[in-house]
Amino acid sequence: MTGCSRRPLAAFRSWNVPGAGVAGMVDSVYRTRSLGVAAVGLPDQYADGKAAKVWQMYIGDTRSRTEEYKSWVLSLLRQHNCQRVLDVACGTGVDSIMLVEEGFNMVSVDASDKMLKYALKARWERRKEPAFDQWVIEEANWLTLPQDVQKPGSGFDAVICLGNSFAHLPDFKGDQSDQKLALQNIASMVKPGGILIIDHRNYDYILETGRAPQGKNIYYQSDLTKDISTSVLWVNNKPHMITLDYTIQVPLEAGQGSSPELSKFRLSYYPHRLENFKELLKGAFEGKCEQSVYGDFKSYEPGQTQAPCYFIHVVRRSS
Repeated sequence: MTGCSRRPLAAFRSWNVPGAGVAGMVDSVYRTRSLGVAAVGLPDQYADGKAAKVWQMYIGDTRSRTEEYKSWVLSLLRQHNCQRVLDVACGTGVDSIMLVEEGFNMVSVDASDKMLKYALKARWERRKEPAFDQWVIEEANWLTLPQDVQKPGSGFDAVICLGNSFAHLPDFKGDQSDQKLALQNIASMVKPGGILIIDHRNYDYILETGRAPQGKNIYYQSDLTKDISTSVLWVNNKPHMITLDYTIQVPLEAGQGSSPELSKFRLSYYPHRLENFKELLKGAFEGKCEQSVYGDFKSYEPGQTQAPCYFIHVVRRSS
């Protein structure tokens, strides 16, 4: 799941790197990962365990979900008569737990075993509840999703990928081929008539202004003090990567002392522009779909006065 920052970005830096191979030179400009994170394959940016632990504190639990978000998701899933739901970016399990509690049949996967341990712990602690005992949690990679996840019949009623999670997938080849493959694999899990719900930050606004849109935290009601600075890497005059450096004040436990710990970690994202991402989704469904775009869970019209913090795409596979 994801690195979802919702406050204004404290600082803005930009590098423009001409030519050269993308994969080999990104870290020569600045480190894209927290220390201890693997540099090959599909990066698990939470592999050092530190970011995963602090992120779990930051996002809180299902009770800290904003009612606006929870009501929107539940209404959408029920409107489409969804029962079997695949969460392809479950992270610590916060969305999946919410949906299990609401009676959905959940399969939850993530590429980060450090994040999954929190979901597994939650399932274990509530294993005596039938819904949680039947909750399926697996490690899976978007680039090999059909091999990692057993698709029920013609597919799931709904697939969700929320919390700015998909933007974690880098474009080291410089042609978005990995993003296209990942979206094709995710789309393949959606049954005819089923829906995909996937989001990303408003990167158009960030790239144009150097800061995040002003708005409330639409996913969580976190009260942790934090500072977030951003850096943008441009390759051949195209935005290639946005890196956010988080500083989060970790609450003290009893007997730990008087000064709260400041935890710092770095997460990187591919800055998906709205129109381009709509085209990627259309291609993933081979054009056989209907798309709707929401801004912060409300109807979105291009050019509206208030820039949304997040774009949420709802794609319905044609029957």
